Amino acid sequence: MPSLKDLKNRIESVKSTRKITKAMQMVAAAKLRRAQEAAEMSRPYTERFNAVIAKLAASVGDAENAPALLAGTGEDKVHLLVVLTAERGLCGGFNANIAKLAKAEASKLTAEGKTVKIITVGKKGRDAMKRDYGDLFIDHVDLSEVKRVGYADAQAIAANVLKRFDEGEFDVAKIFFARFQNVVTQIPTMQQVIPADVGDQEAVDSGSFYDYEPDETEILAELLPSGVATQIFSALLENGASEQGARMSAMDNATRNAGEMIDKLTIEYNRSRQAVITNELIEIISGAEAL
Repeated sequence: MPSLKDLKNRIESVKSTRKITKAMQMVAAAKLRRAQEAAEMSRPYTERFNAVIAKLAASVGDAENAPALLAGTGEDKVHLLVVLTAERGLCGGFNANIAKLAKAEASKLTAEGKTVKIITVGKKGRDAMKRDYGDLFIDHVDLSEVKRVGYADAQAIAANVLKRFDEGEFDVAKIFFARFQNVVTQIPTMQQVIPADVGDQEAVDSGSFYDYEPDETEILAELLPSGVATQIFSALLENGASEQGARMSAMDNATRNAGEMIDKLTIEYNRSRQAVITNELIEIISGAEAL
């Protein structure tokens, strides 16, 4: 049974931990609002951009001169997985869930006899996948020094991916991130960026007709590289909001658990103290009776 001093030290330790988790919860809550606004504001632009790409792709159809980023290489042998996670932990299952989805996809592709290559963005994703798939890593992007992720960071990642595609290093590229829904729900998501996933072209709105100058193929050749950067930037923004939401929720749970532990330890401390006082009284009374 722990002594009174041990119990008292432990209570003070848990109280200190509670102060830290409470402070981290408040910081995450302050950052969440800005990150959530950025993610939500990017969605209409991304959706409209994808709609324009889909309409142009529908106009081009299966033309032989379609850009490689739209038509692909014609093969499906080498897959590049770009895993986007956070640089820091203490945010619940946020990083683990993204890594789990990426691992499942890598395992599936490997079982099908396809070659898998991995680029990680964020230390936590690298650490989570390094043990099982470290031999498949070809690059890592460190954003730990970046205070606020911007479009330039997404462009740098996209340039890296596009350069490797132009050099014929892979056929298909997919990104993995967490789509922000609310503070308690972040949905791990896999999205194909190369070749561009334009969805069901037959479902593209045909209510408006446009004449393009220059033609659709030339426009797509210019827009598709920007589309890759746009998809990555949107994923980074979604990740930023998801990370703060997950951290806020995790720290709130940690603060509550610390409070419950303090209550239990305080009860145990009081009982032990009461037992010590009772024993001392018994010893005094016994000694007085002996005299």
